[in-house]
Order: sequence, then C-alpha cells, then structure tokens
Amino acid sequence: MKTMLGKAVIIAGALAIAGSAAAQDMRFVVVSHGQAADPFWSVVKNGVDQAAEDLGVTVEYRSPDGFNMVQMAQIIDAAVASQPDGLVVSIPDAEALGDAIRNAVASGIPVVSMNSGSDVREELGVAVHVGQTEYEAGLGGGRRMQEAGVSKAICVNQEVGNVALDLRCEGFTDGLEGVPVEVLSVSIDPTEVSNAVKAYLAANPHTDGVLTVGPPAAEPALAALEESQMLDQVKFGTFDLSPGVLEAIDGGKMLFAIDQQQYLQGYLPVQLLKLYNLYGLMPAGTVMTGPGFVTQENAAQVIELSAKGIR
Repeated sequence: MKTMLGKAVIIAGALAIAGSAAAQDMRFVVVSHGQAADPFWSVVKNGVDQAAEDLGVTVEYRSPDGFNMVQMAQIIDAAVASQPDGLVVSIPDAEALGDAIRNAVASGIPVVSMNSGSDVREELGVAVHVGQTEYEAGLGGGRRMQEAGVSKAICVNQEVGNVALDLRCEGFTDGLEGVPVEVLSVSIDPTEVSNAVKAYLAANPHTDGVLTVGPPAAEPALAALEESQMLDQVKFGTFDLSPGVLEAIDGGKMLFAIDQQQYLQGYLPVQLLKLYNLYGLMPAGTVMTGPGFVTQENAAQVIELSAKGIR
C-alpha cells in the first residue's frame, strides 16, 4: 500500500511539474485598441500582467498608437504570424478587423475577444467574449437618468465609429424613453472635449443630463460643467472609472459611473486560454464583467481598489 501510494505521489508530482513546464512554454498575445498608458486600459493591462504572473505564462500586450484600425489589423496579423498559443483581441470595428481575426481563427489559434465585440464575435468565429454588453449597459444608464428627472441629454462620444461606444449612446437614448438625446462627437483631446461641452451647453441651456462614454471625455466634461456653473443643474454620469471620476462621485458632483470591471477583461482571457491549451476547455457566449454602478454610496470602497490598479 505504501509503495503504491508513494508511486502515486511521484506520478502526481511529475504531472504537476510537466503541467507547470507546459504552462511556462505558453505564449499569448493581447491586441487592444486602447493604449496601456490610458487610465482605463492600464487597469486592463494590470489584469493581463497579474494573470501572466499567477498562471506562469508569457503574455505580450500590443496596441496601435491611437484609435487606428488599419494599424490594429496589422498588429493582429503580425501576432498571428508569430504563432502564439492564444490571441486576445478587442473588436471596436468588426468591418476593419474582421479579416485579420478570421485569419487568426483559420490558422488554428484560439481567439478570445474582450471589452468590445460581444455582438460580432460569433460571426467572426470567436468562441467567447469577456466583457459587458454595451447596449444594455447604456440602457441602464439612461433609466437612471430618467429616474433622476432628466428631460434633455447629450451623450459625449470621443470615438464615434467605435461600435461599442456607439451602442452605449444608443442604449442610453432608449433608456431615457422619449427624452431627446443628442450625440456630441469629440476627440480624446481634453481641451477640445471641454470646449465642445461648454459650447453645447451655452447653445442648449435647458440640457440637464450628460453622459460620457469613457474617462477621456468624463473629466474634461466635468471641468466644463464646473466652469459653466451648471453642476447643480445637470445630472452627470459616465462609463468606466478613473481617479478623477471616483473623486467626483464621492464628492457628489457626479450621479454615477458604469463599471465594467476591466481588470477582469485583462485577467480572465489569459486564464481561459491557458485552460484551453491544457484541457481543451472553453466557455461559450459572453462572460459578463459588468455593468455595475458606482455611486456616492460605494465610491469610497472602489477608490481603495483603484489605488491598487484593480478598479
């Protein structure tokens, strides 16, 4: 009995070592449309890096210099050519990135989409998406604005043409159920965002609801509201978190932030790809990481996690 038990322990140990060695040989590539220096995407990358450390795999994070779909498609093609054991992609524009992603799938590389692309991943051959469904998240934001009594609103979009962000505005509009909503197209330049919001509010003084679709627009829009002395008049919400956004919510200057827990969008795809490579296991559909709402009631707790690069 002792001999058999000893042999079992030795075999189990050998298998564990072999599994560990196999994991160390795994290399995954993450191609995102967001840069690691961005406050939102830095948290995604933190999740990627922590997963690589926890799981003992190699992960490379790549992105274009800005919102450049031609460059992003080229980065995906280059990643596929390097023959990784798995590929993670965000899909803000299926038309521009579709051929590159289909090529990855056809090459036999397991592909997981994250952040944007839940609505198109199936037609591109991607087995699973990790993120939130953007339309439904926007719908929830619109309903909160409706409950707050908003009668005229704008949706400030810094990347019109990014399908995920467009869906956020669409859901927001539908959630307000008949309340007029205008999409205000801006860039990621903070000064331009602030000036555009101030100009719009000056021309439309009865606007009492503002939603921004991400931190690049949120903090400049907040500055515009403060400079226009309209914080008391306007209900202000945003998608996603940043230190400035959390401070504003905690201080009562913002109504809410819609949190998609982007740390998980970096971490979970790496975990899924490792499991697939080891055992052939992969969930189907969308692994939901949001939406959740950060309000003044829970902002303090989220601020603590934000300081650690997790929220």
